[in-house]
Formats: sequence, structure tokens, C-alpha cells
Amino acid sequence: MAESESRSKSRRIGRRLLFQRGSWPEASRIAEVLRDETVGGLLLLSAAAVALVWANSPWAPTYDAISEYVLGPRELHLNLNMSTWAADGLLAIFFFVVGLELKREFVAGDLRNPARAALPILAAVGGMVVPAAIFVAVNVGLNSHDTLQGWAVPTATDIAFAVAVLAVLGSHLPTALRTFLLTLAVVDDLLAITVIAVFYTDHLEPVPLLLALIPGTLFAVAVQRGLHRWWLLLPLGVATWALVHASGIHATVAGVVLGFTVPVLGRHAATEHFEHLLRPFSAGFAVPVFAFFAAGVTVGGVSGLVDSLQQPVTLGVIAGLVLGKPIGILGTTFLLARFTHASLDDDLAWRDVFGVSLLAGIGFTVSLLIGELAYGFGTPDGDHVKLGVLVASALAATLAATVLLSRNATYRKIHREETADVDHDGIPDIYQARSD
Repeated sequence: MAESESRSKSRRIGRRLLFQRGSWPEASRIAEVLRDETVGGLLLLSAAAVALVWANSPWAPTYDAISEYVLGPRELHLNLNMSTWAADGLLAIFFFVVGLELKREFVAGDLRNPARAALPILAAVGGMVVPAAIFVAVNVGLNSHDTLQGWAVPTATDIAFAVAVLAVLGSHLPTALRTFLLTLAVVDDLLAITVIAVFYTDHLEPVPLLLALIPGTLFAVAVQRGLHRWWLLLPLGVATWALVHASGIHATVAGVVLGFTVPVLGRHAATEHFEHLLRPFSAGFAVPVFAFFAAGVTVGGVSGLVDSLQQPVTLGVIAGLVLGKPIGILGTTFLLARFTHASLDDDLAWRDVFGVSLLAGIGFTVSLLIGELAYGFGTPDGDHVKLGVLVASALAATLAATVLLSRNATYRKIHREETADVDHDGIPDIYQARSD
């Protein structure tokens, strides 16, 4: 237990910070967040596994009936099936938490200084551009031009899934490598949100979008002034979400925008408070439920599996995630280190970056969401996306585990140095030495 808490202490840190007495230790916040994400990632894996087994069992019609069950007021255009509620409604909570995290990173974290984070930021960009290019190349090469709208599916990394894999491995990743992974995930989330808002909005209704500014602005004013009563913020948030949904923009974008309105610094800072309240619900319920409804693809036996694995969409997704992610991330990092002043941390080897770049090929939550937006729910190509994401994520996790486990002895040594506390004052010696 103590080893697990110590190992989690630095996973999501934006850079190596000095620990100072009398202030909120960044590592404590990171440890708490990561514990939640690890559990959430394991729940996500379990929900996806249950859905996949159920959808290929004799009780598959029951799964389909639950997914397609319609619920909600027709008058407000919210008579949605359960799968859509999970993708549009529950994921808005997940993206609200993402918005809180992004806001904190931009204001008080590593991303507030782009020069310091340039290497992982540009690596993340490369890790999205190359998979998209590979997906397009595969589909064009197989003469499947009508499936190109799914180009963004392999660009996303699922950090909760990746953290769950790390939890299973028990790998003592050093702080510098965790920093690299965190920044990749943060930039990946930001770019994925932008892609959804810009490229996957089929139609735009300006009136609901303009009306959404009213409750959204009231929400922003309330949180900026320290008015955090749930009976005030919840209706404003729901109204903003419903109007954005009616506008044609994917409703999860509303969650991100509302998250960005929450202050990070000052007397009314509330990002920590809201994240503490909502992350367990997001990681423990919202994302697993979405995974349950999104991962239930009916394979159709061995012949159906073989046929699906030969489809352009499936091959494009697998190649994009398993090959495109490491090529984009590792290639961009190498070029920057070769031709600029950027360099790896002293604790890192290129094999470490390769392992993390493979880990970034685990695409799940956002990849499945983009797949539904690109091809629709229950369509053949939509099912091919699901299978491609599942297979690619399993391959990426296996390959990353092979690489990272081969470095575990080195990681344990670095971990002992990073967490040594000879005087038992709660401050790792390495940070205290730097502060002195």
C-alpha cells in the first residue's frame, strides 16, 4: 500500500517541482487523482469486456434492446437512446473534468510555459497527425474513399486505460517519463476536443448555441464569485449542455467549456474542489457506462472476426494506433532532440520514450466516441471501428508492457532515488537537496 501511494505520487506531475512546507504539495494532488484514474481504468476495462462478451452471447438481443431503449422528453429533443445518453450525457461529465485539468495545466501547470513543455507538446501533435495520415493512406490504398470521415479515430489516447495498464504492470515509471505521458495526454485531450467541435458537427443551429451563452455565462459568473451551491450550478450546467446539444455541436464540448470557466487561482479557486467531487463519478461510473454501450460489437464468430479484420476501417484504425502513435511520437521527439536544443531528461533512454509512445496507442473512450460521430451507432463501419480500437488497444498494451517491463530494474532504482526520505520529514531528499 505504501509503495503504491509512493509510486502514484508523481505520475501526473507536469514537471519536477520543489516540495515546500506550508503549501499544497502537487504530488499529493497527483497521487489522489491517479488512484481514482487507476480504479476507473480498471472499471473501464471490465465494462468493455462485459459488453463484448454479452454482445456475442445468446443474450445479445437483450444488450441491443438496452442500448436502443429511448428515454427523455421529446419536446426538448432529448428523447435519446441509452447509448446516446452515455455518449452525449455521461461523457459531458468526463469532459468537464478534462476541462478542469486542462485549465489547471494552462494556468498553474506545465503548459503555462510552452517552452518547457515544447518537446512533449509537439510529440503529441506528431502522435495525432501520423495516425490520421496512416488511416487515410490505408483506406485510400484499399480504394475505400467513402470511409475517410473516420480519419480522427486513431488520433486519441485513453489516459485512464493507459494508467490501468500501468497499474497492472506495477511498473515504477520515473517522474520524467510520467511527466512526458501526462503532457501527451493533456495535449491529446485538447486536440481531440477541437477535432470533435470542428470536424464532427454536421449541422449548426445558431439560435440554441447563442442561447447556451446565457446559462453558460451565469455558470461562469457564479463559479468566479465563489457561488458553488449545487442547486445553482447544476441547473445552469444542464441547461448549457442541452442547448449546445440542440445546436448540433457535440454536447461534450459544453462540458469542456464549463470546466474552463472554473478558477484555478485566487480566493475562489475551485478546480481542486470540483475535481475531487466529480472525478470518482466520472471515472467510476460515467466512463465505464459509456464503455459498456460503446464496446458491444457483435463479431459473428471466427469468420465474422476474420472478415472484420480485413475491412479498411478496421485496418486503418489498428495501423493508426499501433504504428502511427509510436512513429509520430518517437519520430517527432527524435527530430526535435536532433535538430533543436530540446533533450531528454537524464533519467530517460530512448527505449523509455518508445515504450510510452506504444502506450499512447491505447485509444478507447474518445476513439470510440469519434467512431460513433463519424459512422453512426450500429452501422457496419461503426462496428469495424469498435473492433479496430479494441484490437489495437490490446496490441499496444502488450507491446508497451514488453518494452517497459524490460526496464523495470532501472525504474526501481530511479524510483528509490526519487522517493528516498532519510530524515522522515515527508519531503523526498532529492527535492529537499534541490531546494537547499
